[in-house]
Amino acid sequence: MNTPLWTCRKCGRSFANRNQTHTCAPLGDLDRHFANRAPELRALFDALAEAVHACGPAEVLSEKTRIAFHRRMSFLSVYPRKDHLILGFVLAERIEHPRFEAVQTFSPRNHLHNLRLRSIGEIDEEVRRWIRDAYEVGEQKHLRR
Repeated sequence: MNTPLWTCRKCGRSFANRNQTHTCAPLGDLDRHFANRAPELRALFDALAEAVHACGPAEVLSEKTRIAFHRRMSFLSVYPRKDHLILGFVLAERIEHPRFEAVQTFSPRNHLHNLRLRSIGEIDEEVRRWIRDAYEVGEQKHLRR
């Protein structure tokens, strides 16, 4: 999976697949996602971002409706709500766990797991493991197994 990333000539974003379907919308200001929200929410996001970056480098994409963490592909989406974050982990395997509010299967090796995060204390070892697993999906390591 060391093939070079394809870069869209219109928006400048990089993708693992040539001519990847996407929206060429300009990226926005990260802070706008936290306007009119509980003040603790930005600190919660920053703690989450720190846990992601502990895995290695990742782009933080402030999109219209979400914040995405991206390597070769986006692997973790964050949807700020009034007083919590909804996380969307892309994992290589479907995991049934009471902390996941919903699981969607997009392909045999790409499953989106949604989790509600309300406090920094909820970023425990279990969540960190899912972040690490999602990071590997973002690097497409799961395709080499």
